[in-house]
Amino acid sequence: MNSKCGLFVQPPSVRPKDDIRLAALLSLRAVLLRSQEISDITSQELQNVTTLAQVLTPNAATDNAIVIPGGPTLSYAALSNEIERVAGVLAAAGVEAGRPVSIVLANNLEFMITFLAVARAGAIAAPLNSAYTVDEFKFFMEDAEAQLAIVPPGDHAGRDSANQLKIPTMDASSTGAHVVIARNGSELTLTKDVAGPSEDDVALFLHTSGTTNRPKGVPLTHKNLLTSLGNIKDTYALTPDDVAMVVMPLFHVHGLIGVALSTLNSGGSIVVPSRFSASTFWADQKTTGATWYSAVPTIHQILLMRAEDDNAPHESFRLIRSCSAALVPSVFTDLEARFGAPVLEAYGMTEAAHQMSSNLLPPGDRVPGSVGMGTGVEISIMDEGGNMMPLGERAEVVIRGENVTHGYNNNPEANAEAFTNGWFRTGDQGIMDADGRLTLTGRLKELINRAGEKISPLEVDALLLDHPAVAEAVCFAVPDVKYGEIVQAVVVLSGDADEAAIQSFCRERMADFKVPERIYITDTLPRTATGKIQRRNVSATFAPQD
Repeated sequence: MNSKCGLFVQPPSVRPKDDIRLAALLSLRAVLLRSQEISDITSQELQNVTTLAQVLTPNAATDNAIVIPGGPTLSYAALSNEIERVAGVLAAAGVEAGRPVSIVLANNLEFMITFLAVARAGAIAAPLNSAYTVDEFKFFMEDAEAQLAIVPPGDHAGRDSANQLKIPTMDASSTGAHVVIARNGSELTLTKDVAGPSEDDVALFLHTSGTTNRPKGVPLTHKNLLTSLGNIKDTYALTPDDVAMVVMPLFHVHGLIGVALSTLNSGGSIVVPSRFSASTFWADQKTTGATWYSAVPTIHQILLMRAEDDNAPHESFRLIRSCSAALVPSVFTDLEARFGAPVLEAYGMTEAAHQMSSNLLPPGDRVPGSVGMGTGVEISIMDEGGNMMPLGERAEVVIRGENVTHGYNNNPEANAEAFTNGWFRTGDQGIMDADGRLTLTGRLKELINRAGEKISPLEVDALLLDHPAVAEAVCFAVPDVKYGEIVQAVVVLSGDADEAAIQSFCRERMADFKVPERIYITDTLPRTATGKIQRRNVSATFAPQD
């Protein structure tokens, strides 16, 4: 889940267009004036915000906090009351502080309230992709040692997995603005006062794919998260006047921290459709007056391709943010030209509670292909021996800051590899210029990045080898215009099977985005002189790039 952003080339610097610069300066003036008006919030009160239990920052009790298209709109007061009530319900039902709760919900009101209620109760929120298979849910729930799984009503792989692991389940649904927490079909109404967490308590537990086939658990404290939220708010000058479209999944740090929580912590409003839909995006934007959105390049490209047919406005957003995969410079240019807003590419990863760097709002420069400047996070370039490299030299990107996890869960070997002299090694290769601007130039890790979804190739290899007719298997990344990268694989067979049959086998056992889109069948795999199989050699043999 290491969300990376940046194109692996050194691009030219571009200055904002005059119209974008003027609009941005006027926007900045409005932001500064608005900031003065709400100084009573941003001064002493915000200094006491140290945990997610205090993350809501309303400008007024009647301000909109969450807008569900086609559903309810909750004010900050209503949202706060629901969070407090559900936290009490969970505590009364036996949820213990300091232990993870798996949350298997889509983008909806139930997710936001349940997530914040779990944090308010002092437990650890562990959101999961609702599209996972039973085996995937079982791994993540078991690895997190979940005390409870919160799932949608009805049949669901998440419920089946929890039942197999003997983990208790609760259902979460909503009736208007009321979130129903139920057990065995009966709503739970008994509540209990909760003390709440401290800043050093773990608030969020996620997994990030590694170069092995075992994803690593990433615990993030309340302090990690609040530090990151502050960095994001400062970077994009977020205020109560902002309305954010949440188009990314909330089980990812991109959608959850990069958009939803940062906006709520700035007193703004979030618009939460159940999923991204290009056909309704602009209608929702117009209805809600959304001022910005953040997405992977795939979504930006879809909106661009449909812009004329959808009669998309030429000026609507204060800013457009891109993260979790490389944004092609031509897409950057087309986005700014068509939608009349500055496009800011950022760089983040789960271990850093999301954002580490970003390009700047006008009148600052924006460099296509660069991931910008450190945003409240120290960034440097380090060689294999732990030596800091001079500006302009290419080596591994390392980071340091209060947003960075203290270490992987129960994984001393991974921690020893990841931390050097207090710096966290990102696994990315990059160059930093004299202005402190970072450009990523490659990946040291072998992760496959499909539209922001990070896929461990060894995980896919292992599953391919589970097929009874597959003797050898190697998967690899192939560049793709729409998704950034897609998964392909090569197999050597020991029995009867074809590409379609192997893909069908995979789909039954892993999420669709991990399934190889093409599988080459061969008699032998290319090997080095010492008999080793190198992924890059296999890729070059079967899917050569120009």
